[in-house]
Amino acid sequence: MRHIGIIGKFIILLQLLMSAWLVISLWSTGMIPMKMLAVIVGIVFVLLIAAYVMQVSDSLGTNLLGMILSVLFMAVAAKGATIFMSANSMLANVGGATYKIDNMLVVVRIDDPAENLMDAKDYVFGRQTYADQENTEKMLSEIRSRVGQEISLLEYDTVQSEAAALLNGEIQAAVYNEAFTGVLEESIEGYSERVKVLDHFEIRTKVDTAGRSVNKPFNVYISGIDVSGAITTTSRSDVNIIMNVNPDTKKILLTTTPRDYYVTIPGISGERRDKLTHAGIYGVDRSMAALENLYGVELSYYAKVNFTSLIKIVDALGGVDVESEYAFSAGGYSFSEGINHLDGDAALAFSRERYSFSDGDNQRGKNQEAVLAAIIKKASSPAVLASANKILASISKSVETNMTQDEMAQLISMQLSDGGDWDVESQAASGKGDTQTCFSSGSQPLYVMWPDDAAVAELSEKMRLVLEGK
Repeated sequence: MRHIGIIGKFIILLQLLMSAWLVISLWSTGMIPMKMLAVIVGIVFVLLIAAYVMQVSDSLGTNLLGMILSVLFMAVAAKGATIFMSANSMLANVGGATYKIDNMLVVVRIDDPAENLMDAKDYVFGRQTYADQENTEKMLSEIRSRVGQEISLLEYDTVQSEAAALLNGEIQAAVYNEAFTGVLEESIEGYSERVKVLDHFEIRTKVDTAGRSVNKPFNVYISGIDVSGAITTTSRSDVNIIMNVNPDTKKILLTTTPRDYYVTIPGISGERRDKLTHAGIYGVDRSMAALENLYGVELSYYAKVNFTSLIKIVDALGGVDVESEYAFSAGGYSFSEGINHLDGDAALAFSRERYSFSDGDNQRGKNQEAVLAAIIKKASSPAVLASANKILASISKSVETNMTQDEMAQLISMQLSDGGDWDVESQAASGKGDTQTCFSSGSQPLYVMWPDDAAVAELSEKMRLVLEGK
């Protein structure tokens, strides 16, 4: 009996330590509301006392039952603490982005014999002087350092004229930001198949993070990009959604702006206009500035996702129920009018299709909002907590946001405390199609969409009402 008593005391000590670890882990994440944490502490204390009382009993059977209770509790506590600590770590990986990455390229013709930068040290290089000069200067300095000598350099007014000079043999290598590749593909047919990347350089730039709060109404810019590299890489934004969030009224308003909207880019284009998608070339902050200027709202937060992110998020949620305005087929899938249960691949096909609709890009934007609304609804349900770690693990490398770990934890805590569904509404900007020159494309005319000023004013007013809780 004495031997069992010693073992019992040891097990109780372990249970006490495990209880402390669990409570500290839950408290340190900031995800658990204080009321809920107090209940958990109470349950942990009661189980500890119960196990102790059972293990000091004179009954051998009661002693053994107490030990079993302690062991079971410790297994559950260890699992719970591990899950929350892991989730906290993943939130840290996803959130708090403090820099942007510009991937600068050295490009030669596809048939060029050079295999590395040293092979091209005596080449004539080209650069464009139209935009992105700071990054270009950093890149050229890095090239000189790597090859150990000065390089021959010709300057061009635009990235398009630089690329044309490369293709016609006027220069042997071109240097520019990878974000301009999409612009070049729009203006030079088959451009990407006619060149090869000889080398590249990553340039990291600090992004300002002003004081913000998720405890009061706030706005998030959701940028959908299509990049094969790091999600932090500067790129055109093909999806542009403003999410107004009012945590007091549990109301969310999603506003889609077409990628071809013809707008100015503050701090970049002056009075000249450009496609909204091109604003992403200069950084996510410039896309935010363009939308702030358009709608008169302040965008404190952003979230960048790519197509891979969408697939992973939807699959991790176990699929989502998306409401479609029309019946159509796309990407090998058929969608019916009304509610459709979609996995990740189907959700991506649903989000990308535009040719099935007379309203083209405008309807695609509405469909993207429908998918996002379905994701929000599924992610805010209590049932999703069981797969929270799986979701975070699946998106940690394909989502970037400047929302900090603490801010995301506060949102989770508020949802656990308040419960209930969010009321999600959607709206979309409209305009008139046209062909115009764009700041980022030089003299090359491109398809654009002129904003409908009356529609923009109406959308802005709806945003204001949601933020003010009206």
